[in-house]
Amino acid sequence: MILGVALRGALESLRVHKLRSALTMLGMVFGVGAVIAMLSIGAGAERQALAMIERLGLSNVLVRARDFRPDELAEVRKKSQGLSPRDMAALEEAVPGVAFAAPRVKVTPWRVRGDDGSADAQVFGVSWRHAELTHLNLSEGRFLDSLDERTHAQVCVLGANVARRLFGLSDAIGHDVKVNDLWLTVVGVLASESAGSPIFTDRSASGTTGEIYVPWTTALRKLDKDPLDAPLAEVILALKPGASAREQAALIPPLLDRLHGGAADFEIVVPERLLAQSQRTQRLFNAVMGAIAGISLLVGGIGIMNIMLATVLERTHEIGIRRAVGARRGDIRFQFVAEAFALSLTGGFAGIVMGLVISRVVAVAAGWPTVVTWWSLLLSTGVSAAVGLSSGIYPAVRAANLHPIDALRHE
Repeated sequence: MILGVALRGALESLRVHKLRSALTMLGMVFGVGAVIAMLSIGAGAERQALAMIERLGLSNVLVRARDFRPDELAEVRKKSQGLSPRDMAALEEAVPGVAFAAPRVKVTPWRVRGDDGSADAQVFGVSWRHAELTHLNLSEGRFLDSLDERTHAQVCVLGANVARRLFGLSDAIGHDVKVNDLWLTVVGVLASESAGSPIFTDRSASGTTGEIYVPWTTALRKLDKDPLDAPLAEVILALKPGASAREQAALIPPLLDRLHGGAADFEIVVPERLLAQSQRTQRLFNAVMGAIAGISLLVGGIGIMNIMLATVLERTHEIGIRRAVGARRGDIRFQFVAEAFALSLTGGFAGIVMGLVISRVVAVAAGWPTVVTWWSLLLSTGVSAAVGLSSGIYPAVRAANLHPIDALRHE
């Protein structure tokens, strides 16, 4: 009963002083909204990074051809042809922890045509084991197989967006597409959820949905590429069970240096290291954002304490009357703590709504994924309630310690 009466009185006080209560809650609203928005943006970035690293494969090591300016590339090619099938064979043979290697060839198409029109797409020549290594999912048909690779077959697998642009709602399997001057038969279409995990730094934001995959042997022999580009854009090294990615990666540079005549035209990517770096960055981001949001909540708490002290002064006569008719000090303390708690909790709920709106606006306007988690909502609500309680304790104690006779005399 005492709790119900105190809460009803607190809410009535907020209703009577609408403007003052709203201004007091602004600090809490902005603080909680900032907490939720920043945590959702951070969680979205973390999920995207983890998805990318998962696609790379924690048990893989990637060897990539480096990018150069045109004038630098011409000089490098005097020493080395770049990453090549010879390098891939040497890595499989000389690095003890490598189970097998899967190459990627980047093609430079100038047009891709299908039954219902043309489309812009990035074409890659890949190994038949590429889907296994990068966790691609098919919506229909099949992926490339070893026979396609051995026979330089003119077949391809389309990304979801490419299939939709080239064939509309029709079934793409069995139809032909023309990439540059080469006709390819569609044998599979990737599922839409395979998008958004960029492995190449120059890949479009559409991810695999805007790509076409052909056998890498077909790409090398029958499709156009810049003559100065390396034969292979990337080699994915799948490691044997128990092999350390860092130890195996350390064996690669000396071998490739000898094969490339000392030209530093390659780079090593270890997804395991990327994961550790991503986790460190995320922890730092959360700490910084938490500190900023904590300051906002502290300012909100100071605002609540300030207005509660003013309320105690304003209602001194009322406190005296309540004490005179039998209210205990504990009742007075509870009354003002309940009002501070109601202020902070109402501001916290409004802040949650604000945070959800900001997260949605960022996701739609900037195209940046945001993830609102239950724990961020609970954390924000809990912190706002704790700030309200702690901010109301001192004003409540001051109100409870007023002498009844002095309070009744106050004007």
